[in-house]
Amino acid sequence: MSSRSLVSTLMAVLAAACCAWTPSAAAQSGATALRASYEKLAPGLATSPLGRPMVLTSAETQRSLKGEVYGVLDRPLAKVSAALDKPAHWCEMMMLHLNNRACRLDAANKTLTLSVVRKYDIPVDKAVELSFRGRLVSATPDYFEARLNSGKGPFGTSNYRIALEGIPLENGKSFVHFSYAYDQSAATAAASRSYLATFGRGKVGFTVVGQQSSGEPELVGGMLGLIERNAMRYFLAVDAYSEAPDAFERRLTLWYSGTQKYPRQLDDLSEAEYLKLKQSDRQRQSAARP
Repeated sequence: MSSRSLVSTLMAVLAAACCAWTPSAAAQSGATALRASYEKLAPGLATSPLGRPMVLTSAETQRSLKGEVYGVLDRPLAKVSAALDKPAHWCEMMMLHLNNRACRLDAANKTLTLSVVRKYDIPVDKAVELSFRGRLVSATPDYFEARLNSGKGPFGTSNYRIALEGIPLENGKSFVHFSYAYDQSAATAAASRSYLATFGRGKVGFTVVGQQSSGEPELVGGMLGLIERNAMRYFLAVDAYSEAPDAFERRLTLWYSGTQKYPRQLDDLSEAEYLKLKQSDRQRQSAARP
């Protein structure tokens, strides 16, 4: 597989699972920490250049990559929790991403497997399958948290860590934090650099890192740009699914309209193409169920 295919597939990856999908003991420390994050970020949320109360960050070390989004959702935490407190719901939510073409649960092996293609128009039989395990840490009126892990990924990646947590706010809103991270090998890093020097040139994320000579903001590129674009896609998936968990067509429309607020980063295909793709995916999965 080419370095372009490798990195494109890596950036499409996100999955969850159902190894121990039952709440653990009260997670008061998590709620307290997230409340502190909200209070710290509140001024930035109110003036976010992203056009909504949201903060997006990314980080890269020699071994790992991480993307995070903090944001306010216009619905109560109870609705967010009810929408995402079961692994089957995570399958539905993650399928909103245009590169995620199938998702299945395996009760016997206690896994959730996501089929990911490097580009949305590639046939599903060319997808990479990724299985994850996870647990629902807390689903109380004051705090929601789900954590998802996979020890081994494709192309030398490993140690995937995925989390979604939330707390209630006033006026029927909630504050959520979505993050994902994984470790990369030396071979993965080298392939990534090759991709970024060729096919990935010109791709940008959301973080402003400087100013161009024209006066326009210079946006982060490279691996951080790729991570930020996918972090945004998944945050928009959480937003759309928690708003319309029982309305398939509506959540498709919500997700697509959300991406179109950021055309430079996320304008990948037309709305008609996206709707057709996802309707086809749903029909195929329905036909495959026993």
